Amino acid sequence: MKKIAVFASGGGTDFQSVIDANEREQFCQIEYLVASKAEIGAIKRAGKHGIKTLVFDKTQETKDEFYARIASTLKADGVEFIVLAGWLLVVPAAFIKEFENAIINIHPSLIPSFCGMGYYGLHVHEKAIEYGVKLSGATVHFVEADVDGGAIIMQRAVAVDADDTPETLQANILKEEHKMLPECVKLLCQGKVQKDGRRVRILQ
Repeated sequence: MKKIAVFASGGGTDFQSVIDANEREQFCQIEYLVASKAEIGAIKRAGKHGIKTLVFDKTQETKDEFYARIASTLKADGVEFIVLAGWLLVVPAAFIKEFENAIINIHPSLIPSFCGMGYYGLHVHEKAIEYGVKLSGATVHFVEADVDGGAIIMQRAVAVDADDTPETLQANILKEEHKMLPECVKLLCQGKVQKDGRRVRILQ
């Protein structure tokens, strides 16, 4: 069974969606939660399910030292795939190279709209509403050095209602994220995600 590590920076609802789906279907082994800071909700979720946690402490190490430590630990323990689930630290190119075509991320918009540097959390939904789009959604994609620029694995659209706020739009999109992310992790671990440059095919 493939081992994965999930990276999170907040409450960890996307992380929880992977935990719940995996407990139902057993498609992977969640070896680690990697947290960008201490005392976030995701760490509590990991503890409840017996998942080991690695935490970035900026008072003890630089970001480069942190990523080097994480890469070494994950490789030593046989982690094959990394899932960014609400991860707010930019992943350096050197780390991405260590896990080439093995890191996926979920982003709360239909890429290439409302993505890239500065587009995270509620800010994404604020910009979508400001622009007046009728559809937004979520995207799971491979991670490359270009922020949010990797090949797209799956997308789900969500209607933007006239009276939506950033908070209500976020809640509606999260419902789709919680279905789509576990599905993509499962497909990846089953070897059913075939990447050819920017084109990704889901095998039956």
